Amino acid sequence: MSIALSPIIAGTMNWGVWSKNMTAAEMAALMHSCLEYGITTFDHADIYGGYTTEGEFGKAFAESGINRESIQLISKCGIQHVTGNRSNKVKHYDYSKDYIIKSTEGSLKNLNTDYLDILLLHRPSPLMEPDEIAEAVENLKQAGKIKTFGVSNFTNTQTDLIRSRTDVFCNQIEFSATSYQPMLDGSLDYMQLNNIRVLAWSPIGCVFKQDTAQTQRLKQLLMELVVKYEVTADVILLAWILRHPAKILPVTGSTNPERLKNQMKAAQVKLELEDWFAIWTESMGTKVP
Repeated sequence: MSIALSPIIAGTMNWGVWSKNMTAAEMAALMHSCLEYGITTFDHADIYGGYTTEGEFGKAFAESGINRESIQLISKCGIQHVTGNRSNKVKHYDYSKDYIIKSTEGSLKNLNTDYLDILLLHRPSPLMEPDEIAEAVENLKQAGKIKTFGVSNFTNTQTDLIRSRTDVFCNQIEFSATSYQPMLDGSLDYMQLNNIRVLAWSPIGCVFKQDTAQTQRLKQLLMELVVKYEVTADVILLAWILRHPAKILPVTGSTNPERLKNQMKAAQVKLELEDWFAIWTESMGTKVP
């Protein structure tokens, strides 16, 4: 089953207590802003905010008056954190059939929705049983609780393992101008070959978070490209991702409405071929092979 997603996805990890700690009214306002700008897809995980952000978002969604059919909700399950409201003694992954179903049903309740557009396994586990995962996915699909299913941070062989038992719609991976390894290790080729959608978390990379030789080179180039394309540096970095033929969808972590509005310009910016390679070259610190 194919799901239509917005060209840029709103990541909600920073909406709750892990970062901005927004009120329900603030979350509802941000949802409306996202829809106004054409961002209709919201990315969650049960663990965000120590298992609290989905519930806060759900309250805001209920108050927002937004039609459920006008948005797409993604959530992830499987990571068992050690938190005050759980009895875990060590962080681990749980992909038993019962846990996947229970976690998904918890996300549905918290998000105030009857279904998820996409359920993702958050990170691969050495102990995951593909048959058991497939049983859980089929159970959830038949019950109308998820529309489709995918993975997150999975390698190609790990994805193949799951695909041997059930369809995989997408893989959410780290990808940016500073974390470009998926272009070199066959991951993006694999997903194109197998019609698996690519979602990219941390799409801006570390350009504005770290002061390294790599980020200094990129910032110098971005100063030139900002003038040439008449957009901000973050838009250039998102456009670099969108230029790839794998049709990658960036998951932005911004909670600033004006920045989100601005970032949507990336969907209209097509970097010239040499500019695209110039960004990759500056990131590597050497000319392409």
